[in-house]
Amino acid sequence: MLNEMFPDAKNIGILYCSAEPNSEYQATEMKKYLEDYGYTVAEYTFADSNDVSSVATTACSESDVIYVPTDNTAASCTEAIANVVLPAKVPIVAGEEGICAGCGVVTLSISYYDLGYATGEMAYEILVNGADVNEMPVAFAPKVTKKYNEANCKELGITVGDDYEAIETE
Repeated sequence: MLNEMFPDAKNIGILYCSAEPNSEYQATEMKKYLEDYGYTVAEYTFADSNDVSSVATTACSESDVIYVPTDNTAASCTEAIANVVLPAKVPIVAGEEGICAGCGVVTLSISYYDLGYATGEMAYEILVNGADVNEMPVAFAPKVTKKYNEANCKELGITVGDDYEAIETE
């Protein structure tokens, strides 16, 4: 999506909380993919919500586009992040819909209902049919949907394709 939406981007920042191993893993994996596409990639980490604005400011000054993985601390700080990236005119590609709704422009979203359903099927196999969890394949969300934050896209002058769905806001 990043390559599709921002083909002229050269420098990609990955913004996440260093205290979350799940985010560090995602950042490491995403960095490999982005570098394979020819991007220059830098990681920008914050330890907690106290330094998210200053780290986001640095990321904006050095990045054409920022990627924010699924990250609990970032999710709780989307307003602070948006207050930095939107005036700087630096778009965020988000790892999940909640972060995108707060500070991003686009995301590849999963259905948590579908994911829960697939998890229930796996639990059934283990609890009822006696499947060995060590032998079961890793399951993934059955489908993904391209989504966008209409307000942030408008503010940044970004047009998305017809294959994107607007994130519903309350």
